[in-house]
Amino acid sequence: MEEKESSAIQMEIDETTAEGIYSNVALIRHSESEFIIDFMFFQPQGKKAKIRSRIILSPVHAKRILFAMKENITKYEAKFGQIKEPALQPQIHKQEYYN
Repeated sequence: MEEKESSAIQMEIDETTAEGIYSNVALIRHSESEFIIDFMFFQPQGKKAKIRSRIILSPVHAKRILFAMKENITKYEAKFGQIKEPALQPQIHKQEYYN
């Protein structure tokens, strides 16, 4: 009997990356060939949001992430209850920012 090769991706992460970066605002933009997501931190009394990380994705990958997030939110809410959305606050630039 022939053994099947594992298709699991082995991942490595350094300590700094493993700590993660907190973001409470995201700006999403796109062109025909890519989506750009800037993750920012905005202090409540501040006037500027500092970009902490920028992720550039292909449209296909962006859509896969959308579906993965929907699936994970469904699982989260099944286990911990519905995520309550706060009342929308005035945004910096219309619908471009999501926090």
